[in-house]
Amino acid sequence: MVLMIGYVLLALLIMTVVAAGSSIYLGHKKLLSMADGAALAAADTFVLNGGAASTDPGTLLNNRGIDAAARDYLAGTELPQSLSGVQMAAGTGTPDGRTAVVFLTGVVHPMFINFLVPDGIVLTVSGTARAHLVL
Repeated sequence: MVLMIGYVLLALLIMTVVAAGSSIYLGHKKLLSMADGAALAAADTFVLNGGAASTDPGTLLNNRGIDAAARDYLAGTELPQSLSGVQMAAGTGTPDGRTAVVFLTGVVHPMFINFLVPDGIVLTVSGTARAHLVL
């Protein structure tokens, strides 16, 4: 009987750890999906660059347009219940004028073990999208 009680407690402990780990993983994937969507929306804010007789036109992104488009996207996106405090992080912008990079941070509250981490677990993700003009 004591052995059976021990096995039941061990099984409950394992299930709790797996459920908490899964909720953190799913929160990370939801935050990553939001970052990818914001980066895609930001990559659509390009302006045409070049286009002389000797060169083909290209795309040009700027940090201000990326920031504004990403904020608009996030304002129109419903926040999942498992995430809180989602905001854009430093580094959001364009490193080369053609790629939109959006960094997001958010707090995930894992299932069953909220009393161990009452403030939640902070996650930071990045989404990248590239503006490409095909002639």
